[in-house]
Amino acid sequence: MTVLESKLAPKVTPSTENVIVVRGLTKIFKDFWGRPKARAVDNVSFEVKRGEVFGLLGPNGSGKSTTVKMLLGLLFPTKGHIEIFESSPRHVPTKSRIGYLPEESYLYKYLDSDETLDFFGNLFDLPPQERKQRSEQLLEMVGLSKARRRQVGEFSKGMQRRIGLAQALINDPDLVILDEPTSGLDPLGCREVKDLILALAKRGKTVILSSHLLSDVEDVCDRVVIYYGGKIQAIGTLNELLAAPDQVRITAPILPRETLEKVLQVIRKDAAEDKIRIDTPTQNLENYFLNVVNKARAAEAETSGATSGNKVAAYLRGGAEEGAGSKSRILERLSKAEPELAGPAPLVNVTDVQEFQNKKLEQLTKNEEPVPTRTPDQSTEKTKKVELEKANEKLSGLLGKPK
Repeated sequence: MTVLESKLAPKVTPSTENVIVVRGLTKIFKDFWGRPKARAVDNVSFEVKRGEVFGLLGPNGSGKSTTVKMLLGLLFPTKGHIEIFESSPRHVPTKSRIGYLPEESYLYKYLDSDETLDFFGNLFDLPPQERKQRSEQLLEMVGLSKARRRQVGEFSKGMQRRIGLAQALINDPDLVILDEPTSGLDPLGCREVKDLILALAKRGKTVILSSHLLSDVEDVCDRVVIYYGGKIQAIGTLNELLAAPDQVRITAPILPRETLEKVLQVIRKDAAEDKIRIDTPTQNLENYFLNVVNKARAAEAETSGATSGNKVAAYLRGGAEEGAGSKSRILERLSKAEPELAGPAPLVNVTDVQEFQNKKLEQLTKNEEPVPTRTPDQSTEKTKKVELEKANEKLSGLLGKPK
């Protein structure tokens, strides 16, 4: 499935197996003296099923990020209970089954794309050959295959989000937590991320999506929870939350005027005139934009930046992996803070240096001319003797001694 299809694929029905269980979760931040300062999360409870795309919504400061950090074991709850895969979120084997994309991509800026994915794959003890295979597929998926040799520090924000998404998936996680994954991405990249989320859910992966872009959440999420003031204000499926039970919509192709009048006459018998509306359905701006780009792609030009229209990595779809092994170059790049400006100095033979110094000394000795000596002039000696006697007399007068 490509990202330029006019509609997203239908969602897969999640299983009944709980991946995340949260009961009475509360987090209170305290000041230096231990006094309560802010109740970030207040008595929150919910479950997330396997294969479900679960959305966390709410304004800034409502408690979404604090909840995510407690799910990752980065923060300790003040009270309450959290289970992830029937274990504590601080359980190390459980952490290895989680992929996380933070709101800001904190990556090593002196590593290129290949080295970044190789580094994170090595943290999960993936064999070199498997790291190489997954890195190639992920870079192709996020559209960075042509920028694989560029250092991450040179990337734009959108490209950093793409490589950040790739590193979050290098371990083929069972639970993927995405915090504002489409921030900084162009419309093509946004659609790719949504297609990827649906592909992960289709494979039985669980996805938690925290986003302020409600259209993205509406396209991919099965259920959502809406936070405000640290509390859950609403929770349920999108159909339950968005359906208008007192209205019905009828969609039909263009009808002759006579047929339309007949239909309206029948409807007016049971509905007031001001409750009936007739308009032409419109597609959303995203679909229109993607269709325009699809038509213009025939004249696609080469680019050193991020590309689009790429398929989900084969191993994330459950496909076979192919490729050769690779040698890690991570430690060499991490050990230096700046690029080297010059190569190492050549080796020097000590014997050659000594011989060169001896020759130079001999040459200087031959060229040196003796300085002629001068015998002191008698008149000069006499003048110095007179000046010395005068100085002694002057000194005796100052000391009060007789001349």
